[in-house]
Amino acid sequence: MRDLLDAEIPLVAVSFGDEDSERLAQEAKAAGVDVAELRVDRFSRTDPDHVLEQVRAFASLPVLATVRSPLEGGEWKGTEEERLALFRRLAPEVQAVDIELSSRAILADVVSAAHENDALAIVSHHDFARTPATGELEKVVAEAKEAGADVVKVSTMVTCDSDVKRLASLLLKEGADPAGTRLIVIAMGPIGAVSRVFFPALGSPITYSFMGSTSSAPGQLDFAETFRLLRAFYPGFHQRKSQAS
Repeated sequence: MRDLLDAEIPLVAVSFGDEDSERLAQEAKAAGVDVAELRVDRFSRTDPDHVLEQVRAFASLPVLATVRSPLEGGEWKGTEEERLALFRRLAPEVQAVDIELSSRAILADVVSAAHENDALAIVSHHDFARTPATGELEKVVAEAKEAGADVVKVSTMVTCDSDVKRLASLLLKEGADPAGTRLIVIAMGPIGAVSRVFFPALGSPITYSFMGSTSSAPGQLDFAETFRLLRAFYPGFHQRKSQAS
């Protein structure tokens, strides 16, 4: 997955739960999905054996695993100690893990577990109510980098065009990091749908989509539409997919 990020061509991630994983993995691969985001917090069971069985079903794709905190839109119902233990089991099996910056009690240990297993550590921040001021956003990025993030993810709710512009400015300013830390920026909500297609042009390496009838975040475009638009606007994406088909 690290080499895919370095290619500077947009990647499409699709979120999955644990329903019929083998079939969905085959469909995702055939459709051209780049990254399978496994939302472990939404699994019907979270015992390690079941979780790892789902991960291995997606072995044909790069896997990004997250056990999202309820503080940031997740459905995890266990303790932080249990969540950390699950991240530690996941780290050797996946290409990336996503842990919230706000999960201070386990953040350092999750990042360490990722790095010990040569997985990417994505440190994320989600605000489903608003887009904070520029200074707050820059602080989030700085703190995520200090925590050891290979990739910082900032996803906020937008209610007007100026919110989208603020996030675009953040991406332009903070995305060009000489140390190599990448920055994913997403504008949630109907007004923010434009970010799903055009923020990659400003340096955001992954855009998130969904297959089926249920999106995992406000403003997501479905995979078919995302795929069509990326092929239209990004020659490199079009060429890569044409070669793979």
